[in-house]
Amino acid sequence: MTMFRAGHFRRAIILAVLLSGWQVGAAIAAVPTPAPVHASAQDPVQMLAQADKLKTADHAEFLRLLGELDQRRAELSSGQQWHLRYLDAWQLAFEGRYDVAGPALHDIVTHSGEPTLQVRALATLVNILGFSRHYEEAFTQLSALMDLMQTAKDPEARYQALGEGAQFLAAAGQYDLASSYAQRILDDPELRDHACQGMAFKLRVLFRAGKVRGTDPEYDRGIDTCIKANQALYANSLRNDQAKYAIDQGRPKDAIALLQAHYDEFVSYHYRVLMNAVNVTLAQAYWQLGDATAARKYAGEAVAEAIKDKYSDTLGPAYQVLYQVEEREGNTRAALDLHKLYMDADKGYLTDVSARAIAYQTVRQQLLANKVQVDSLNKQNEILQLQRKLDHKDMETSRLYIALLLTVVASIALWLLRIKRSQMRFRRLATRDSLTGIHSRQHFVDETELALRAAAKATRTSCLILLDLDHFKDVNDTHGHVIGDLVLKRAVAACQHHLHRRDIFGRLGGEEFALYLPDCSASQARERAERIRQAIAATPLWGETRSVVITSSFGVASTDRSGYELRQLMIDADNSLYKAKREGRNRVIYGEHAEVIVPTTVPAAEPANDHPIEGIAGLPG
Repeated sequence: MTMFRAGHFRRAIILAVLLSGWQVGAAIAAVPTPAPVHASAQDPVQMLAQADKLKTADHAEFLRLLGELDQRRAELSSGQQWHLRYLDAWQLAFEGRYDVAGPALHDIVTHSGEPTLQVRALATLVNILGFSRHYEEAFTQLSALMDLMQTAKDPEARYQALGEGAQFLAAAGQYDLASSYAQRILDDPELRDHACQGMAFKLRVLFRAGKVRGTDPEYDRGIDTCIKANQALYANSLRNDQAKYAIDQGRPKDAIALLQAHYDEFVSYHYRVLMNAVNVTLAQAYWQLGDATAARKYAGEAVAEAIKDKYSDTLGPAYQVLYQVEEREGNTRAALDLHKLYMDADKGYLTDVSARAIAYQTVRQQLLANKVQVDSLNKQNEILQLQRKLDHKDMETSRLYIALLLTVVASIALWLLRIKRSQMRFRRLATRDSLTGIHSRQHFVDETELALRAAAKATRTSCLILLDLDHFKDVNDTHGHVIGDLVLKRAVAACQHHLHRRDIFGRLGGEEFALYLPDCSASQARERAERIRQAIAATPLWGETRSVVITSSFGVASTDRSGYELRQLMIDADNSLYKAKREGRNRVIYGEHAEVIVPTTVPAAEPANDHPIEGIAGLPG
């Protein structure tokens, strides 16, 4: 994705998020600055200031200054050494070495004693927490960052905190609030040198919210502003948005011309987050143009340079282009393998997006609850103080005031109760798939791992079934996502008719589902999978989905062969599932030796009833 994206480290983060949709972690600090001025080698203080300004304006010169400063560290004062440590940490994050950058930034926040550096380092640390998918902690620290920002007099620190807020709020889907943070950068007279970044942040938020188009004049103004500020990195990130919009409008030649004109600049930054985004955009443009060779080249580069162990909004589209190329060229096996990678990346990214939104709402509710608790304690303290001051003369008046305060406390308690209920609702959202109501991917994994541990202790056989609706993408492409969602709901309902009380049923993402069967042999699991397969294929068709016919493929694994580790069960069931796909779909396969239950004649559909769609079991999806 490219995901997470410049006073200083904040810029690191913000641009990381800006450039990629929300590339948490690729912190790139960018300060709009005039043409670089090389500091005297005899003046380490000036070298520090100049290096800080050149991080994205002239990254090669920044690296040169950083290397020289590291060699002359002993000449610096304690405060200057902390500043240098911050720049070193910034560069680590820029390179994607978040496991090293995180502890270094935490040390600066905790021990430097420099308010400005603490704000900047905390902003960068928040970014890295987001990258490592500790979203609740990241948003909690973001709240702390907004409070700490008030103590830092340095405008650069304030800019960095506001920019971080804009990017993280955008990542949680809070576009209006994110836009207001970016606007505060533009409205602050002390931050006028950051007009480029402020415009870039705001345009990125509005673009994601669908409120501006790549052809709007605001984009050209933003690019011109960044070029004048010697911030070509930001200007080119906006150009990539324009290219993506051109592809959406069916103008791939315009997208290619725009990006190829600046491709050498993109390469010169050595910034993988932006480079991956550009390569994916080019791959999509060439594919739309019909140039499979060029599409494969750029998509392959995006995959090769992707940051490992990271959900990305570019990795899925890159795999999608690659599998489409192989499919067109008749390489069925390679196409299926790449399609699986595409689905995994896409599911991971969508799950990640949902996790960010839930984390934002959870933290927001926690902060509200804490505030209410503090207010309640303050009111209770007022009551205690009044009770101590009571005397015979104003007893009645004071008692009335106490009664009023008690009423206020009771109201606060009621509000707190409502907030707690709201928190519980968000927790439930985190465990349930929002469309189908069954277990979410993570909750399915958690529950199944607990059940497997119990089965292992009792040495009871259990089975795992993975099922995937065949050609479901064609349903969405042909009939639209609304019909696709109805198909998924009815397929789930068909499955639920064949579940037992202790079975665990979850949606892994897209059209792929998982079913854990406790106390079940392999032969029983295959029989149940076959009944579910027939039920999905035979679901009565009527209403909006009467023209939709879909089948499903199944892969079965058992603890007899795979053991009691969920990871191995998933691998074995997944291998069987994709063998079913390769051998024609609409079948059940168990084990690596392809013990197949071939499709039998589909039973006649039961008469349709007149319930609403949501009440009908299992539409073939």
